[in-house]
Amino acid sequence: MTRRHLVTVWNPAYARNAMDEHLRVLREWGRRCAEGSASDDDVYVWWGKVKSSNRQRPMPHLADALAVGDQAEGDGREIHLYLTDYRALYVADVIDIAGGALPAGEDAHVPSYYRDDGLTCDLWLRLADIRRLVADDTLGVVEELRKLSNVHYNDRPVSIYGGMVDLPLVVTRPDGVRFFDPDEREALAGNRLWAEFDAEQGSGVAVVERDLRDNRFGETLWYALEPAARVFIATGERLYRDHRADASFDFSPVITSLANAVEVQGNALLRRATAKLSPNARRAKVGDVSVDLASYRSLTLGELARVLGGERELRERLAGVTDGRWFRESFPSVLDALAEVRNHAAHGGTTDRDTATHWRNRLVGIGCEGDLVALARTRVR
Repeated sequence: MTRRHLVTVWNPAYARNAMDEHLRVLREWGRRCAEGSASDDDVYVWWGKVKSSNRQRPMPHLADALAVGDQAEGDGREIHLYLTDYRALYVADVIDIAGGALPAGEDAHVPSYYRDDGLTCDLWLRLADIRRLVADDTLGVVEELRKLSNVHYNDRPVSIYGGMVDLPLVVTRPDGVRFFDPDEREALAGNRLWAEFDAEQGSGVAVVERDLRDNRFGETLWYALEPAARVFIATGERLYRDHRADASFDFSPVITSLANAVEVQGNALLRRATAKLSPNARRAKVGDVSVDLASYRSLTLGELARVLGGERELRERLAGVTDGRWFRESFPSVLDALAEVRNHAAHGGTTDRDTATHWRNRLVGIGCEGDLVALARTRVR
C-alpha cells in the first residue's frame, strides 16, 4: 500500500512563533536525553491541528487523517507531516496521531500557547523530530510541495495557490524519500536531532541559498538538488565567504559541508537509479557484504566511489536508467579525491585556505561548470 503523509499550515494568528515554540520543546527534550535525565522515548513534541472557531462542521477527512497514524505500526517506513507558512517548509517525523484531548501528563511535550489561549484541536500529531527543508523562500516551498500528490484531489500535485483547503491534506510521495534515516543523521548531523542541527545553521544560510539559486545554479538545477544538499552547499559557501580573507582560519567545516552535499546528492541519485533495476541487478558489495543499493543505508564518499567505480556490471546497467556519462565515469574519481580531503578535515586535521578554495571552486563551479552542477544535471529516466 502506498505510504500516506499529511500537509498542513501553521497560522501565526495562534502564536507568532508557533514553529519556534515546537522546536524549542523538542530541543529541550533532546538536551535532557543527551544529559541522561530523559530517555530516547521521551524526545518528542505534540503538534495540534487547531480547530477554527469559525468552522461549524466536523473536520473534513478526519478519519483519513487519523488513519495515516495507523501506518506507524507497519513496516518501519517514515510518516511525514509537512508544515508550512508559505515562506518556509518543514518536514516532521510522525510517530503517533491522536484524536480528542491529550492526557494532562503530556503537558510538558506541548507548547504552552495551546493551553494559555484555550485552543481546541481536532487531532494531535506526535513528532520525534522536525527538519527544515526550505527557509524564507516561497518559490522553494512551491517546488517542494509539488513533489507531493493530493489524495483528495485526484492525486494532483500539491499547490499553495488554491490547493491548501480542508487541511490537513492527505498526500502521497511517489519518490519515497526518507528524511529521518538514523544512519544518515549520524553521518551528517552527528547523531543530533535535525531540529538541533538546523538551529545551529542560523538564518544566514537562507540568504546564501537564494544567492546560489539566482546567481550560480539557476532555479531548475538548484531545485534538482536534494533539500539537505542545498543546505550543506549554502552552509559551506557562507563559511567560505565569511572567512576567505583570514588565512589563519581552519577551513575544515567548509570542506565537510560541501562533501556532505555531494554525499547526500550522490546517494539520492544512486537510490533512484537502482530502484529502476531488477533486485539482482542492483546488488553490489559494500565492504564484505552484498547489499541492495535501492534500500541500503546511505553510503560514505569512499563507499560510493568503490561501488560506482569498481562494479563494472552495475555501471553498465546504470547507463540504461541515467542520462549522460559523467555520473558513471567521472564522478567516482571526484568522490575518491574528495573523500581523502574530507576525511583529513573530519578527523582532526586542519584545512588551509588554498585547499578550501580549490574544492569550493571545483564543486560549486567558480570558473568551471562544477561537480555539484553536474550532479544536479544528472537525471534518472
